[in-house]
Amino acid sequence: MENSRRRFLKTAGFSILGVGAGSMLIGLAGRPAIAAGPGAAPGPEFGHRPEAKHARRWGMVIDTRNLDERTCRKMEEACHSIHNVPDHIGKFDKKNHEIKWIWATEFKHAFPGQEAEFLSDRLEHAPVPVLCNHCDNPPCVRACPTKATFKREKDGIVLMDFHRCIGCRFCMAACPFGARSFNFRDPRPAIEEENPDFPTRMKGVVEKCNFCAERLAVGKMPACVEASGGALTFGDLNDPDSDIRKLLADEYAIRRKPNLGTFPSVFYIV
Repeated sequence: MENSRRRFLKTAGFSILGVGAGSMLIGLAGRPAIAAGPGAAPGPEFGHRPEAKHARRWGMVIDTRNLDERTCRKMEEACHSIHNVPDHIGKFDKKNHEIKWIWATEFKHAFPGQEAEFLSDRLEHAPVPVLCNHCDNPPCVRACPTKATFKREKDGIVLMDFHRCIGCRFCMAACPFGARSFNFRDPRPAIEEENPDFPTRMKGVVEKCNFCAERLAVGKMPACVEASGGALTFGDLNDPDSDIRKLLADEYAIRRKPNLGTFPSVFYIV
């Protein structure tokens, strides 16, 4: 037991020491330092750009009434291609080796315990996109021993610092939504076309949706929002005059597992 604890602390120490060098290498390579930790200086791609989008708390509304399988697939492809997520179809022989940032599932899986006794046929069979909820009270952040996952205070986005991650998977155990994936193998061979503007990951690292923070920094909306054909609305939940707040005021929306007190920033109109 003592030996295991000593090995863990040693590994965590080396991980923290390597953060500065790793972030510097990403900056020198001209790639976005999106994984920079809470106290790290922003990389060259993440300075204060005039075109950057800002919010006090970013949030998303997903209107399931305007979604079908084809649109959900377009959203997934847009997200995964931009963020160098490996194509798992036909590439991984084990399901837990799949890497997903956003994917479609059934209502009963997205909202266990929240389905009505007589659910409509549309809802029962409609694809429901699921992703990281960027909770206002994220349990994954509290569980991470190296602060590899953290909530960015300026806008509420829950981010990952891939250099700090030691692969303990405590964050995965703490996340009640199953929104995180672990690289059990090197994901790079399964990437069909690498995007040089976003860092690839390595074996032993956890990853998830980042609300396209690197796109927001250059004035763009999240990739899934652009590919949704208007079914996804993205904006500042703390701004009562924003489109997302107006939509939430006009439509009844639900969140996943509200009884857990994580306060997700992703809402669903069903």
